[in-house]
Amino acid sequence: MKPGIHPAYGPVVFRDRAANYAFLTRSTMTSDKTVEWEDGNTYPVVDVEISHVSHPFYTGTARVLDTAGRVERFERRYGRRGAN
Repeated sequence: MKPGIHPAYGPVVFRDRAANYAFLTRSTMTSDKTVEWEDGNTYPVVDVEISHVSHPFYTGTARVLDTAGRVERFERRYGRRGAN
């Protein structure tokens, strides 16, 4: 890597406000806010609106859309493709 052109890469706490969950990882993101972590050290904290703990896809609460019904309704309304 070229020196001096890459952002600093260090430990950061990401906090999911919706699920009241935080995890420590490494990132190039920075923040003025800090939090004291479980190990006693202070790290920058980045608040996120959604993470793997609160996202419907990962929690199993995602709804499946009826795509077959949507396609059939579209074809009834606008006709089949190539039916000239």
